[in-house]
Amino acid sequence: MVFIVIIIASYLLQMVMPWWIVVVVSFATCGLIGKTGKIALWSPFFAILLLWLGMSLFESIPNDHLLAKKVAVMFGVQAWWIILALGAILGAFVAAVSGFCGYHFRKAVLQKKTETE
Repeated sequence: MVFIVIIIASYLLQMVMPWWIVVVVSFATCGLIGKTGKIALWSPFFAILLLWLGMSLFESIPNDHLLAKKVAVMFGVQAWWIILALGAILGAFVAAVSGFCGYHFRKAVLQKKTETE
């Protein structure tokens, strides 16, 4: 459930907002419906990895990877797919950390709430 919510919300919001909206979506989703720390870490990771890799390929394949090849040369690598994979992995890592923080934020707030009662 967390995976599906993150991938759909991130896809829709990234059409009109900057890339870092995945941080907000992952934090909020895992903070609200994340069941375990493992789910809160890996669901955002794989959702954004799949989304960004898919969107990168969708944009890159029609123009024969022209931009990816030029960026690869700037980074000193010869393979365009390394740039696409690197971007997807970095985005996935950011989303995973955000989701994990959202889950633990909820746990901390709920724990503090029960201690005061």
